[in-house]
Amino acid sequence: MKQLRRSRTERMIAGVCGGIAEWLNWDPTIVRIAYVLISIFSAAFPGILVYIILAIVIPEKYDDM
Repeated sequence: MKQLRRSRTERMIAGVCGGIAEWLNWDPTIVRIAYVLISIFSAAFPGILVYIILAIVIPEKYDDM
């Protein structure tokens, strides 16, 4: 089973959306668009706060994984 890790290759800021996309086997662009839309419809601030928390909590993917 795959572990959720921040992506080192599919990253725009911290690799959170890229890591989620790799974990779900989805296109990273779709995950990013969905995340932005969810953030906008939730008044943006909670979405930014959640992204920062996820960037801290989710470990970065290592080269050998």
